[in-house]
Amino acid sequence: MPSTPPISKSTPAVFLPKIRDIAPDQPLHWLVLGWKDLARSPWLSTGHGFLLALGGALLTWLAHDRFWLLASSISGFLVIAPVLATSLYAMSRALERGEPVNLRLLFNTWTQWQLRLRLQPDSYWSLIRFGLLLAVAATGWVMTSSALITLLAPVPIQAPIDFVRHVVLNTDNYLFELWLALGGLMAAPLFASSVISLPMLLDRRVSVLQAVLTSWKAVMTHPLPMAFWSLLIMGFTLLGIFSLFLGLIFVIPMLGHASWHAYRDLVDVSGLPERLGSEESSA
Repeated sequence: MPSTPPISKSTPAVFLPKIRDIAPDQPLHWLVLGWKDLARSPWLSTGHGFLLALGGALLTWLAHDRFWLLASSISGFLVIAPVLATSLYAMSRALERGEPVNLRLLFNTWTQWQLRLRLQPDSYWSLIRFGLLLAVAATGWVMTSSALITLLAPVPIQAPIDFVRHVVLNTDNYLFELWLALGGLMAAPLFASSVISLPMLLDRRVSVLQAVLTSWKAVMTHPLPMAFWSLLIMGFTLLGIFSLFLGLIFVIPMLGHASWHAYRDLVDVSGLPERLGSEESSA
């Protein structure tokens, strides 16, 4: 008798929530809501921006005479900025629920994950894992960008004017185009992977895979509005950087709060369990 083939066990499908319909100009509405959240809690919000602006200024001071390192470090710093904005998402969630927004909320957001390990072991480390993945990506970009400029630039790049003169305006090679292409090649999938996943990981008991696939689903469902959103993020961030980082004091909290509203508008999470709040987890 012919042998019966073994029965294969299929891998359970990952549940992805429904993506809601949005208007093409919805990203502008997210900015308005983000600014309103900032205005409702100005000191704590701008405190986040101040710390990130201070970090950018510190990077500039450390690498002021090595522009190749400065350019790659700042771009890598921006890769992990969404993780650093986690408490901004928590603030917007609290405002949405009518809960108090204070230093205790920020403290609990960053320190009380370990108290939830007993109650939510399946998803406890999800946000931390994703943050580490972004940090690895940022480190990879810093190393790649630095090596590219160092090895292929015709002269040592030590100041911004050197970068402009010998990389941006140099017509004898395509280093600047290659540098931009590599940056875009990294930025596009990182944006698609993180634009929804970070606030979702904060808000719901989901795995990193669920959050990332949901983020990609949102981008693929609404490619034009999400491309517009990415351009707005890039434009405001560049304004903040080119204002000697002072603009980041307001840009970072506005974008962080707005990212929460982007997640809430785009994803129907009614079928996903909530993460426990800090008070519930410590009870």
